[in-house]
Parts: sequence; C-alpha cells; structure tokens
Amino acid sequence: MARPSPDDAFRLARAKFLAGERLDMQQLAAELGVNRATLYRWVGSKELLLGEVISSLSIAAQKRARAELEGSGPPYIAAVVEQVLAGILTNEPMQKFLDNDAAYALRVLTSKESTVQRRGIEATRELLEEQVKLGALETPADLEDLAYVIMRIGESFVYSDVITGTEPDVSKAGQMVRLLLGDHN
Repeated sequence: MARPSPDDAFRLARAKFLAGERLDMQQLAAELGVNRATLYRWVGSKELLLGEVISSLSIAAQKRARAELEGSGPPYIAAVVEQVLAGILTNEPMQKFLDNDAAYALRVLTSKESTVQRRGIEATRELLEEQVKLGALETPADLEDLAYVIMRIGESFVYSDVITGTEPDVSKAGQMVRLLLGDHN
C-alpha cells in the first residue's frame, strides 16, 4: 500500500466536507495512518485545509458558470457572480458548515488569511482580465482591487443572514457588480 500524501489528506477532507461531516484533524490523521504532527505539517492548519477544500469547490463552480453562461462585459461578469453565489446558497455541505458555527465559517471564508478569499480574488481577477482583453470591459480601476471589491460584494449578499440577519439575495449582488462595472441598465 502506498504511503499517504498531502494530496490524500486533501481528498479525504474534501470527501468529508461534501458528506457534510465536521473536519476532525485527529480523526483525519488516524484515517490516513499518520500522526497529527505530520498532518499539520502537510496542511498547515484545519482552517487552511478547509480553505483549500472550499476554494477548490468555488473555483470549479466559477469555471462551470463561465462555460455555461453566454455574453460579455459587466452583465456576463455579474451573471457569473450570481451563479456562483446561488450555488453557495444551495450547496448543502456549505450551508451545514455555516450553520454549525457561522463565526468560524466566516473566518475561514472571508478573513485576510483565507485561502478561499485569496483564490476567489485571483479567479475573479482572471475573469476581469479576460473581459478587458476581449474589449468587453473598460475600467480605470486596478483589476486586483476590483476583484477584491467584487468578492466583498458577493460575500456581503450571500452571507447577509449571518452578517446582518437579512435574507441572502444573489440578484442584489449581481446588480451591485453591474453598477460597479459601469452598467446602469
């Protein structure tokens, strides 16, 4: 039998997350047949491992949205954002993660140390760059800054129930992204 690897730890953690299970590092190490110190050396921390798992799912969702949706420019970018956010709202494992400990989940999802946030900004910047290259988006803004703001808009509306106690509304996020990008229709 092959020795377990960091990739095995990621795959097992991803499977547990998708099954709606809490990620227990002691249990994960035992299932992998390694000690906790080895697991932590591989993944850094529970938060970083969860961030890797969730960001892999988010990036895949954005790639699907980009492939499925048609159009260009601000309406297309907003539609991609809306579809990804709608996916978060209907993803049972993600909702269970948020329901179990909302403050912890938001820290994993939105903090400056968050892999989810960093990878989401990168993917959004790539989307913006693509639209600029196509001539479908003109903006004087730095694309990294713009991607960050778009991420924050999305977070504000998809996690609004946890942040402000209001019902999540991905259509409002899309509207704000269109306005931010200069589409006032």
